[in-house]
Amino acid sequence: MLPECQPELAAAIRHNACVTCASAAAHYGLWLREVPAQHHLACNHGHGTGFVRHRTIRFDGPPQLPVAAVEDVALHALSCLGPPASTALATSAMRLHGIPLELLKAQLTGDRSGPVLQALRQLDLRAESIVEVDAQHLFNANGIGFDTQVQLPGIGRVDFLIEGFLIVEVDGYAFHSNREAMRRDLGRNNASTVNGFAVLRYMPEHIWFESERVIAEIRAVLSRSPRSVP
Repeated sequence: MLPECQPELAAAIRHNACVTCASAAAHYGLWLREVPAQHHLACNHGHGTGFVRHRTIRFDGPPQLPVAAVEDVALHALSCLGPPASTALATSAMRLHGIPLELLKAQLTGDRSGPVLQALRQLDLRAESIVEVDAQHLFNANGIGFDTQVQLPGIGRVDFLIEGFLIVEVDGYAFHSNREAMRRDLGRNNASTVNGFAVLRYMPEHIWFESERVIAEIRAVLSRSPRSVP
């Protein structure tokens, strides 16, 4: 191996395995916030230690690299990682690589497949980024019902609509990247107010690191009587 060989690929070669789950996310451009502390490897033997072992390989991966197929990466993540990391990775595998949901479900017929099937049923493929998946998980965990990617007349598409009158937007890192984007966004905000909607906006770090504040603010707005929405 060359000195610059990626550590997870080196570990896979050393253990006669394939890189999978969280360790394979970067290879496929999948949504994952944190690099795993240990390598996740798929192998059909019980030898070797110091890595997270995944045993079932269902699909053929890229022939030139010791990396599991993206379908296996998604299935391994759903059975290994906790939400929302598991759902974010699986959602991005389906959105970015066109993997049919039914294809994954068809692979899960064993007695231990129940939890993974349940996770698949809970996926919301309308999410367009990892932070939207994390926001969905946060709202669900706190009993806040929502609709997502809603098209509102005169306003456009919004990330979340709660109880028909509260718009929650999660702005990415490219938010207001230029003056035209700022003008467009100010127009959307004003149109939302004119049409009787309340609006809360958050950056990804608010969802990730200030979740209690986010939930408290949403509940404070919801405690008011809903406005009449045309």
